[in-house]
This record gives sequence, C-alpha cells and structure tokens, in this order.
Amino acid sequence: MKPAQTGQIDTRFSAPEAGPAPWDEVEAVLERAELYWISTVRADGRPHVTPLIAVLHDGALHFSTGLREQKAHNLEANPNVALTTGRNDSAGGVDVVVEGTAARIAGRDRLQAIADAVEAKYGSVWHFDVEGDDGFESVGGLAAVFRIDASKVLAFAKDPYAQTTFRF
Repeated sequence: MKPAQTGQIDTRFSAPEAGPAPWDEVEAVLERAELYWISTVRADGRPHVTPLIAVLHDGALHFSTGLREQKAHNLEANPNVALTTGRNDSAGGVDVVVEGTAARIAGRDRLQAIADAVEAKYGSVWHFDVEGDDGFESVGGLAAVFRIDASKVLAFAKDPYAQTTFRF
C-alpha cells in the first residue's frame, strides 16, 4: 500500500504549525495495530461497524469474517468499507481511516501466506487452517478472507492536531 502522492494536509482541521503526517508513520500504525474497526453497508443503507483483527500483508490490509456474519452479507452486496485504528485518547499518536473496497481472496497459497502473516503478528491464538481455495476453517464454518483496495487514507495526528489525506 503506497499512496500515489505525498499526503495533503487539510488546514481546516489542523493546527497552524502542523505538517502532513509522513506515510511511513501512518503505515507503522497500520502494521502495529492490534484491533481495527470495520464499517460496512447493510442492504438497506444503514452502517454496520464491528471490531476485528487485520494484517498488512503484500501491500494491503487483510481481514477475515465468517460467511454467516453480518459484515460478510454486507460485503456480498456492497464492497465499500472503512477500516479504522489508532489510539483511544486525545493526547497523542495518530488515528488512521482506510477507505476502499474489499475484494475476496482465493487460492491456497495466497490464503496460507495471509494465515502465516496473521499468526506471526498475533501469535498462535490466531492460527488459521486454510480450507481448500476458499478461506479459513473457522468454528462457525468457513471464514472468507478479504483484501482492502484502498482509495483514500486519512491520518489524524493529535499533537499537534492535523488531518492528512493520502490518495491511491
């Protein structure tokens, strides 16, 4: 995941002394985060937001969801997503919002690489076995694996306050 250009600071929402967040800092937040919140769109247009784990692998964020879960149903009809992470305080750090579309991943080798990346990041408690070419074996049945193709990333710095937009 690399932006098409340097991030653009939005002076309307930034302190006068603030500069744009450097992409490597934003990418580090995405790599290190333990918990993310994903927003999907229900069939009737209402939002659905839920926490999940994710991994930055091969230039994109990846996550999985059971096929019976609400977000899986939502993604069947509408692939638009926003994934957020950061710190739950106002004292410092950077919060990040990734906007884009979710694309389902298939193929045993690709799925195994993502499963390995998840376990390397989170430990054996998040071990996944690949089920055929379709996803991960899960307690509730098959879990689909998705890649987020980012169109825009927003970075919200908090010391000093600044909003930076990256386009892809």
